[in-house]
Amino acid sequence: MKNIVRAFVAVLVLTGVAATTQTTSASAKNRVTASRTSMLPVPTCAPSDPNACGMKGR
Repeated sequence: MKNIVRAFVAVLVLTGVAATTQTTSASAKNRVTASRTSMLPVPTCAPSDPNACGMKGR
């Protein structure tokens, strides 16, 4: 049983290392930039709303 758990942990570690290397190399190549300001999210609530669109706690 110990060997099975150790093997499982080793597989998880190797998978995590592989995923981490893939993520860092992918993020270095592909940068996401907004080419137009119309692509940016637009808030739908008034800036002077004291309740902040209902996001504040009661």
